[in-house]
Amino acid sequence: MTEDHDPSPASPLDAFGAGGFDMNALLQQAQQMQERLEDAQAQLADATVEGSVGGGVVSVTVNGVGELVGVSIREGGFDGGSAEDLADLGDLIVAAYRDAKGRADALASKALGPLAGGMPGLG
Repeated sequence: MTEDHDPSPASPLDAFGAGGFDMNALLQQAQQMQERLEDAQAQLADATVEGSVGGGVVSVTVNGVGELVGVSIREGGFDGGSAEDLADLGDLIVAAYRDAKGRADALASKALGPLAGGMPGLG
C-alpha cells in the first residue's frame, strides 16, 4: 500500500522554490526606503530657498517643501502711498513666491529623485 501525498505546497509562497520570491527581503527594502524618504523629507523641511523679483525689491523665503517662511521688502524699494502701489506689492510678493517655490521644487526633486529609482514604476 502506498501513502497518499498531497502535491499542493504548504504555503502559496512555497511554490516559488528556493530561488523565488523573498518576502522578508522585500519588506526590509521597503522599510529602508521609508526611512530614507523620511530623512530626506526632514532635510527638506529644514532647508530654505529664496526667490526675489524687481532686482531684490521683494524677496521671499520658503522651506524645501514650499511653505512660505519669510517675506522681505527692501527699504526704499516700495512707496506704498496708493492703492495701486499696494496692488503692485501684492503682485511682486506672488511673483517672488513663485520663483522661490520653483527653486524649492527643484531641490525636492533632487533630494527625492534617487529614492524613486529604487521603487518599481517610480524611477
